[in-house]
Amino acid sequence: MSEYLEKIQSPADLKRLSIPQLERLAEEIRERLILSVAKTGGHIGPNLGVVELTIAMHYVFDTPRDSFVFDVSHQSYVHKLLTGRENRFETIRQPGGLNGFMLRTESEHDSFGAGHAGTALSAALGMAVARDMSGGTEHVVALAGDAAFTNGISFEALNNVGSTKRLIIVLNDNEWSIDKNVGAIAEYFHKIATNPTYVNLHERAAGLVEKFGGKAALHIARKAEEAAKGIVGRGMIFEEFGLNYYGPVDGHNLRTLIETFKFLKKQNKPVVLHALTQKGRGFQPAMEKQKKFHGLGPFDPETGETKSAGQKTYSEIFAESLTKLANSNDKVVAITAAMPNGTALDLFRPHHPTRYFDVGIAEEHAVLFAAGMATKGYRPFCAIYSTFLQRAFDQIVHDVALQKLPVVFCMDRGGLSGDDGPTHHGLFDISYLRGVPGLIHMDPMDEDELQDMMFTALQHDGPSAIRYPRGTGPGSVVKAVPEELEIGRAEVLQDGRDVAIFALGAMVAEAGRLAVLLEAEGHSVAVINARFAKPVDAACVALYGKRCELVITMEDHVLAGGFGSAMLESLNAQKMDVPVVRVGWPDEFIEHGKVEDLRTKYGLTAEAALKRVRPYLRRTVGV
Repeated sequence: MSEYLEKIQSPADLKRLSIPQLERLAEEIRERLILSVAKTGGHIGPNLGVVELTIAMHYVFDTPRDSFVFDVSHQSYVHKLLTGRENRFETIRQPGGLNGFMLRTESEHDSFGAGHAGTALSAALGMAVARDMSGGTEHVVALAGDAAFTNGISFEALNNVGSTKRLIIVLNDNEWSIDKNVGAIAEYFHKIATNPTYVNLHERAAGLVEKFGGKAALHIARKAEEAAKGIVGRGMIFEEFGLNYYGPVDGHNLRTLIETFKFLKKQNKPVVLHALTQKGRGFQPAMEKQKKFHGLGPFDPETGETKSAGQKTYSEIFAESLTKLANSNDKVVAITAAMPNGTALDLFRPHHPTRYFDVGIAEEHAVLFAAGMATKGYRPFCAIYSTFLQRAFDQIVHDVALQKLPVVFCMDRGGLSGDDGPTHHGLFDISYLRGVPGLIHMDPMDEDELQDMMFTALQHDGPSAIRYPRGTGPGSVVKAVPEELEIGRAEVLQDGRDVAIFALGAMVAEAGRLAVLLEAEGHSVAVINARFAKPVDAACVALYGKRCELVITMEDHVLAGGFGSAMLESLNAQKMDVPVVRVGWPDEFIEHGKVEDLRTKYGLTAEAALKRVRPYLRRTVGV
């Protein structure tokens, strides 16, 4: 039994503890994180790195009156433990349990929900300005990782930060997002953190805090800042935006953090505190393999070992296929937005390091960058999660499609992203891309077809998109030589006279199961692997629209504007009056949970579909 953690029912309980007791609490929190997340999986590394920061914030400030805004918010587990959710922590990312991110409906202490990077500063600034307009006195604190500053939204917020009187931004500098941070911003922060003069002055500041409290230490901090200005550049970047800069400070020294936050709490101006932290602190496997332990499934809490999946994931098949394409075509380039591990492009990088580009958490820039390369004859493959590509919609339309540039959007996590929940589900990409002129949209039913679609996209003289699920597929063998597919041509897997099932991607297997159930009731069933969400195969639609008494569509996507909608449009354009039953996700945000459980709950199974289609069928044998 823990000595302190289990007694923390709210942040008020935290404030009764001494510094040594808080340090012991930090140890207990780390132990709880490791043991719990070992069972459930989750973002262990980021949370181990912000234990002291989160404790200090809650010790000095008063949520929910004061607002904490976490960038991405995958590092909010400690916050959850300290705000009345300790007794439910084992349910995190489990069906019906705590969400893995901040969620406004989960707790009054979660002031702003998030799952994408770069949102904290804008949201916090909005809160602070609203507070000022209402005459409030509460504090707003934004906790953002250094990687968030590679995102353009963060700089758009900084451009307006002078419009508020009080705002505290905590820069959690651990040199990582999921992979090692890249680019000029990362180098800039690294210069500050490793400057010898700065390091020496801040070691002195930490000693003064121990003796005299925060004022003397912060005086030293200001001196360190002035010293760094002459070395790092003409002026600290944050001060140029109108914030007072403090730091860097040791993000694991509770006494220093608490004294510093007490000082910053009294400032009537926007400030930034630069805190140096260690991702995975307190758990050796997480410190040694920071990329792996950013977020992962269940693991051994002693060794950090995870269960080997064995079968290759769609992401790995994508990376291997792209490597093959690059081997035979020197114009193929790979682009990611800070997700080399998640998209598996870290497997491509060693083979073609000069044709691999990680642009940081900057999806809009990634797409525009790809467009620029395409104008010079290169064939960019942009590997970006479906949910993150939403951020670059304007660039897809205005800069790629309008100019008919051959950029390939490879959308990992197309469909449910399971435990990560609504911020990460890729359920909208067909809808938001289907209306873009000239863009083809593909969805493979298995691993081999993914390779074929990538090869097809490479031959296509225009923009294309391929969506594929998280995790493994049916285990199909990938051919040595890919096949070029005919654009907009569906594949008839089996013919039939009574019912036609048009299925897309991951739902093709479920369509096969539905066909077996319908055949058992006496119906002749056609199963069609649609392959293309755009353009749909009008000739195939016409053939079965005329022949069958019912058309069924199945997709791992929202029904609104999705593949089923495209099928309805095709039938309408061809003046076919045949009943259509669409199977897909409803017009709502889907919670986190196991994919199989959520499909059962929302009716994306063969059994649920069978119940829905029976009323449309004229004859059903044995029912």
